Amino acid sequence: MQKAISILGSTGSVGTQTLAVIKNNPAKFKVAAIVGNTNAALLSLQAKEFKPDFVGITCEQTYLKNKELFNGLKVEVGLNALKSAATLPNADIVVASVSGMSGFLGVYEAINAGKTVALANKESLVAGGKFLTELAKKTGSKIYPVDSEHSAIWQCLEGVNKDSLKRIILTASGGAFYGKTKKDFDSISVEQAIKNPNWNMGAKISVDSSTMMNKGLEIIEARWLFDCQNIDYIIHKESIIHSLVELKDGAMLAQMSNPSMLYPIQLALTYPDRINIPEVKRFDFSKPLTFNQPDEVNFPMPKLCRLALKLHDGAPLVVNAANEAAVKLFLNKTIGFGHIFNLVQKTVEKATYPKVDTANQIAQAHEYWYNYTLNNLDKA
Repeated sequence: MQKAISILGSTGSVGTQTLAVIKNNPAKFKVAAIVGNTNAALLSLQAKEFKPDFVGITCEQTYLKNKELFNGLKVEVGLNALKSAATLPNADIVVASVSGMSGFLGVYEAINAGKTVALANKESLVAGGKFLTELAKKTGSKIYPVDSEHSAIWQCLEGVNKDSLKRIILTASGGAFYGKTKKDFDSISVEQAIKNPNWNMGAKISVDSSTMMNKGLEIIEARWLFDCQNIDYIIHKESIIHSLVELKDGAMLAQMSNPSMLYPIQLALTYPDRINIPEVKRFDFSKPLTFNQPDEVNFPMPKLCRLALKLHDGAPLVVNAANEAAVKLFLNKTIGFGHIFNLVQKTVEKATYPKVDTANQIAQAHEYWYNYTLNNLDKA
């Protein structure tokens, strides 16, 4: 029996790789819905190739400039397209791969509708982890992680008694600049920051990897996905061990594979089954695996995220909103690489932590602190 897949963010890195998995397994999957943002050309090609029941584009301006690409297709335009695709009655799984808090609406609507969510949007759980996980319990929604680290933890905990878990250990490649110090940051360009040494990712997540904010966000996400507060991380530059769990008896379980998002994407779609991946590459056992301690003096973002978890339920939202604004400014070349850290820190110092008990509160608070960060650039 085919599973019908709705893909929120079909033109991004995770979205296109999800379509590759579906294309490789036509007997197992079909595309129920695709939603894109500004890449109208690719979205129209995907629509014509996969013939989904629903096509959406969230950027109205992009659609109006490229209407001819969608001749003969019915397209829903605007942010409500995320809700429509996320709640499509015949969709078995919703792949949430829209970057940043722009993806929150789709994640919320899918969980609220009781859908199985293949989650590649960590910001939603960072900003509203308690709210969304409690909602999932009420609606019966299942959240399957697509991030390689959280997928690894999920796999390691399969069959493990919850009371046996002592600690989660995330691994981190260290990003493009591990080993550099703050004095090097002024010379770092946008082009350098978006080039990850091991992974093919979008611009925003690549910058987060470079600043190590990605690991901080993953710590917060792991806290809610696995109901665990004892979470560490280690630098593992090869990105072969994707994360580990330590059990109370001292045993450590790890998940290993060559770095490819096809693994966690496919597992989230096929779970509990595992199927062949044609592109699989065997690991070369002649290569060493190394581990190094994090550098939180020059890369303090994970430390800040840990602190946010302890401060207030709304504190992670503020950190996330400030970072999203700072990364946008950096990608626009308005600020330098080192200013990302300063701007996020200044916003967190000034913040009054918001309530995060409803979807509206979360969305409004994010918008407020995102704009606050953009408008207080001179204080960084």
